[in-house]
Amino acid sequence: MFDRLAKARSEDEAKGIASLIERRWARSGSDTADLLYSRAAEAFEEKDYPLSVELLDRILTLQPGWAEAWYRRAIVFYQLDDPVGAMADLHQALTLEPRHFGAWTGLGHIYLASDDKPHALEAYRRALKLNPQESTIQVIVSHLDHEVDGLDL
Repeated sequence: MFDRLAKARSEDEAKGIASLIERRWARSGSDTADLLYSRAAEAFEEKDYPLSVELLDRILTLQPGWAEAWYRRAIVFYQLDDPVGAMADLHQALTLEPRHFGAWTGLGHIYLASDDKPHALEAYRRALKLNPQESTIQVIVSHLDHEVDGLDL
């Protein structure tokens, strides 16, 4: 599916393929972990971030190799204004699944928010390499290219 995503000819086609990949990532292989994951997602939607973190902690105890759980907990940490925790979890997600375009994008956002434009650009480029039709990231990369051009990395 990643080859298809990289070769998608339109943003709509890429979104469909990315959605299939994300649905696959959202399944752990454990009914218990999947149930906790759905409850963590509900808690997140209700903005009960502490409960969402608690549930994701339990999931990661059961399934420490599940990249998507690390990614989701990173998102919750970011909402809790914990970019350090978010970044640590994004790195763990990427260790487990280096093709996780959402995690690369998340890293880009954290780096950009901390005004680390060279590292943000690098992370966004990694996301675009995996999902080249993502127009929002294309725009960000275009702007950062101009700003970072000439800076020592």
